[in-house]
Amino acid sequence: MTAPFVLVVTGMEFEARIAAGPHCRVVHGLRGISLEQGVSALASRECMGIVSFGVAGGLDPALAPGDIVIADRVCADGERYDADVSWTRAMHAAIAHARVGTIAGADQPVLTVADKRSLRQAFGALCVDMESHLAARMAAACRLPFAACRVVIDPAGRAVPAAAAAGMGEDGKTDVGAVLGGLLRAPWELPALLRLAGDAAAARGALRAARLALGDEFGLREVMKQ
Repeated sequence: MTAPFVLVVTGMEFEARIAAGPHCRVVHGLRGISLEQGVSALASRECMGIVSFGVAGGLDPALAPGDIVIADRVCADGERYDADVSWTRAMHAAIAHARVGTIAGADQPVLTVADKRSLRQAFGALCVDMESHLAARMAAACRLPFAACRVVIDPAGRAVPAAAAAGMGEDGKTDVGAVLGGLLRAPWELPALLRLAGDAAAARGALRAARLALGDEFGLREVMKQ
């Protein structure tokens, strides 16, 4: 018999490595319908809940790279999913300095300051990522508890360089060749790319700290004991 586990949904390979641990199964490197199918395949009776975990783009101007957001709800176009209240509280107790609020979901990378501002106005969201709304949708379909913990990588007031966006490989790995190719086409993006690299380092450090604070099952087992 399979032991109970938490299903963790991430986007990039480095997020999956940080998320991995006892009593967890991680889905990463998938987009759209492929991600939904991957989550559905693992959402068995032994699955205790689904958590979205990784980095995100900042929408609230007050948030800096490395700041942590715990979702009380996830919103996307025509969709709204509430996070499990008890699980959210347990996460916030473990990471008291985290902000709690809305996370926006997007099917494509949100790269410009104008697009970030539009999402902020539409949903009042603190940050945006490409996995949380899909994970929340599947949790609702499977009647499983849902939670999300995301760390800001690019702040609201900064655009993401096109070269960096080109490096987001379909398999969740960073495509270094695509980044270099983008930089050759637009060498003026180098300062912004270097700044993003510094922001990414801060975000990875905060993501590791959050994972350690949340514990083996992202705090869910203790909630289920109550």
